[in-house]
Amino acid sequence: MTREFDIVLFGATGFVGAITAGHLSHQARADGTGPRIALAGRSPAGLEAVRAGLGRAAAAWPLVTVDAEDPAGLRALAARTRVLVSTVGPYAVHGRDVVAACAETGTHYADLTGEVLFVRWSLDHVAARAARTGARIVHACGFDSIPSDLGVLVTAQRAAADGAGTLTDTVLAVRSLRGGLSGGTIASGRAQAVTARSDPAARRTIEDPYGLSPRRGEEPARGERRARGFAGTLHRLLPVRRDPATGRWAGPFVMAPFNTRIVRLSNTLTDWSYGRDLRYREVVDFGSGPAAPLLATGLAVGLGVALAGLSHGPDAVLDRVLPRPGSGPGAARRAAGHFRMEIRATTTTGARYRTTFAAPLDPGYDGTAVMLGQSALCLALDAGLPDRAGVLTPATAMGGPLVDRLRRCGFTIQVDRLAD
Repeated sequence: MTREFDIVLFGATGFVGAITAGHLSHQARADGTGPRIALAGRSPAGLEAVRAGLGRAAAAWPLVTVDAEDPAGLRALAARTRVLVSTVGPYAVHGRDVVAACAETGTHYADLTGEVLFVRWSLDHVAARAARTGARIVHACGFDSIPSDLGVLVTAQRAAADGAGTLTDTVLAVRSLRGGLSGGTIASGRAQAVTARSDPAARRTIEDPYGLSPRRGEEPARGERRARGFAGTLHRLLPVRRDPATGRWAGPFVMAPFNTRIVRLSNTLTDWSYGRDLRYREVVDFGSGPAAPLLATGLAVGLGVALAGLSHGPDAVLDRVLPRPGSGPGAARRAAGHFRMEIRATTTTGARYRTTFAAPLDPGYDGTAVMLGQSALCLALDAGLPDRAGVLTPATAMGGPLVDRLRRCGFTIQVDRLAD
């Protein structure tokens, strides 16, 4: 495509948006021969301030003033660029016109959404149009859900290359994590929880493990298989478990309800290339020490209380205690962040694999900015992307080229076959 820009970053004045702009500026060249990048948002003064802090490489980046509630302005903006990247959430509130503009103009799109209902809306309302125009609409290009999505992808690809069959029981465990959730992420979760409280159909979509599948009738009728009897009831009420083989305790991962659905969507979009028998879940690993069951139980109870608070808490109280969108920690605090995820998978032939996905970056801020920025560069510049258009996932839209980019940025993405 011949467009004025390679990438437009919409929402550059927000907290994560500004960090993403900083990462993109490090990828640019001071002589202007690198990617053609513009910053967009509703505040001209805010955009000026962000650009001024990016250094010489970004000094000539154009600034575009546009509001998320201006469909005509968004369509005109989308028509000027190869890729439009949005950090403006909650996406169910501020993202629909942006996605529709990209689908209409054949512009690739990437965001940071962790909202099941927004992705479901996108699949229902813009996927067909995007497929016709050639637009890749790629959701979940941050910590939600690139480690999960690309981690399972490379695991399945390694198993296929080894002739070891397809994936069955597959578990992502958070081994180590230091960092926080941004105010925008919390605001998105809060908005979705409120919608689910008042809309039974939305609640059913959120609760369905295959709620994002565009071929729901071909998926398991009742979702993932669950334990029966007292053990199954106890696990649903208090999702804490001990692995009898290793003695390690696991508790619920706050991002699992979204990440697992993105991974299953990737499987469906590739005609179940990971396997028809894929059973995928995510947990936080607490080890096997004497305090492990207490820590896992504490996390489960805390998450339950937090969800209830988001769904039913008084707005005035929540506004005072929750981080505001656009806010976040300083650079020194973020510099101490890191994450390490480990995926363990078994295949239909009994082969076992361990995949490590890690980075020395704060997952919700700097790490997410790198993942989103590299996704934008991949969509704009890289050859050899999967031949797909429509509403996609990071794995199905970019796959291997994005894995390569993240490795060059210092991410560890490694698959090991375990001894039988």
